[in-house]
Amino acid sequence: MLKRYFPILTWGRDYGRATFEADLVAALIVTIMLIPQALAYALLAGLPAQVGLYASIAPLLGYALLGTSRTLAVGPVAIISLMTATAVGGLAARGTPEYLGAAVALAFLSGLIFVAMGLLRLGFIAAFLSHPVISGFISATGILIAAGQIKHFLGVGVEGKTLPPMLLGLVENLPGIKPVTVLVSVLVLGFLYWARKYLKPFLEARGLSPRLAGVLSRAAPLVAVAGSTAATWAFDLERYDLAVVGHVPQGLPGLALPPLDLALWRELALPALLITIIGYVETISVSQTLAAKRRQRIDPDQELIAQGGINLASAFSGGMPISGGFARSVVNFDAGAATPAAGAFTALGMALATLLLTPALFHLPKATLAATIFVALASLIDLRALGRVWRYSRSDGIAMLATIVVTLIEGVETGIATGVVLSIGLHLWRSSRPHYAVIGQVPGTEHFRNVRRHRVVLAPEVLSIRIDESLWFANARFLEDVIYDAVAADPEIRHLVLNCPAINAIDASALEALEAVNVRLKDAGVCLHLSEVKGPVMDRLLRSGLLGALGGQVFLTQFDAMNALAPALTRETLAQPRCETAR
Repeated sequence: MLKRYFPILTWGRDYGRATFEADLVAALIVTIMLIPQALAYALLAGLPAQVGLYASIAPLLGYALLGTSRTLAVGPVAIISLMTATAVGGLAARGTPEYLGAAVALAFLSGLIFVAMGLLRLGFIAAFLSHPVISGFISATGILIAAGQIKHFLGVGVEGKTLPPMLLGLVENLPGIKPVTVLVSVLVLGFLYWARKYLKPFLEARGLSPRLAGVLSRAAPLVAVAGSTAATWAFDLERYDLAVVGHVPQGLPGLALPPLDLALWRELALPALLITIIGYVETISVSQTLAAKRRQRIDPDQELIAQGGINLASAFSGGMPISGGFARSVVNFDAGAATPAAGAFTALGMALATLLLTPALFHLPKATLAATIFVALASLIDLRALGRVWRYSRSDGIAMLATIVVTLIEGVETGIATGVVLSIGLHLWRSSRPHYAVIGQVPGTEHFRNVRRHRVVLAPEVLSIRIDESLWFANARFLEDVIYDAVAADPEIRHLVLNCPAINAIDASALEALEAVNVRLKDAGVCLHLSEVKGPVMDRLLRSGLLGALGGQVFLTQFDAMNALAPALTRETLAQPRCETAR
């Protein structure tokens, strides 16, 4: 039981010097990457910069105890930060103790929901978010985050949580652009984009090893932070209205209870649930992807508990809602992290940064942090996926497009809710009108295929229909209409075979529909037969009255059915030479 809830008891037994060295190197690289991200994502959430640092210490220690992924890097992430700002922004003004308290309460509620879902094994709830919806939501939030950073590049004040007011505010405030802020933004953005694409090959060309070149290239955001901070202090750029982070408290966070305000909790309940689901989807996706590369195993239910633990740890240490980060986890993996202890070493690095570096952050330009976020968004926004999904499935394309548009116009909560509802609605509509096929025998074989796709032989007096969906109340009437229309269109039909290999379940409404079909076909002089019924479905049918009243028989295979109902034609077709059948 202890090993299940504390995986450290499993991997910790074999922890040795080589593993320690690998984890330590990975932790150094991730710490360099996390420091500017933690500061930037805290400001993105509308919180003081130190809150991002606080959320990167105790939670990382907690994941080392509870997590099942050897390489997942947890901490503040862009999407969760934006969702935090959206949820808390309507309850309190930025910069107030109430705003910070609401963010801490949001992390606390999210942690409780995570733990409850893990104990109840409810990880399947995340399956209600289809991949196109998640992809569309991530791209749309990436656009919102990017648009929200432009005000920092220009040095203007713009409010708004959705794209239209952001763009309108930018247009209205164009006369107030600060030239020095624009200059700093352009220089930092240019450096970060150059470093992202060209710094590693540049260093390798000058004799550095690929590993060292990779470490230095990932340190580019920290170099940008240090360089822009030093330049701001040296040239006193604040006198040109360059916005800076300002005072960042020095020292480790203290432990405190989150606000115990039931009214506040009620307001934050739905946002906390959405943050939980989105955070879990992102976390489980990256952790399972990386684990598969090393043939390791992720326990989804324990991951829920681990994510709950890190959010509770964040709340009790004055932090914000967090989850597993995709980019940092990939870097952690590539850097050679062998166990979750790498996260614990990263937490120690972040604690040292909080103790020693915060006084130097006073002159850090907000434009630099905005540029750090802007460049990191490159891996989030993938609008080309909309075209790929649309070509493959119009319904999924509609859900993805609606998610993007609604998220941009109405906000993140409405956008993700729209995507979920639309995905479920489209699925219900598709399953209410399932695909079906009239099937015939392929010459020279015992196989039966769709008459519209293959050259097949049909028996005039036998109609065989394959239903490619489980039968339930939503499609029961559709099934009746298909059968009645087919029988009415051909007076020669004396047998109807319902081919059932794709039917995994038949609910009570569909059973009543089959019973009604059986009665009406009997009255019309047609026998209803079933073929290739799956075992679990047959078990339930045996408990009903359908089989006792069935006008026909139940056959093990479709060939058995046709061999019994049209034996001469079936054997003749089997004896014919096999040929290319696909049309």
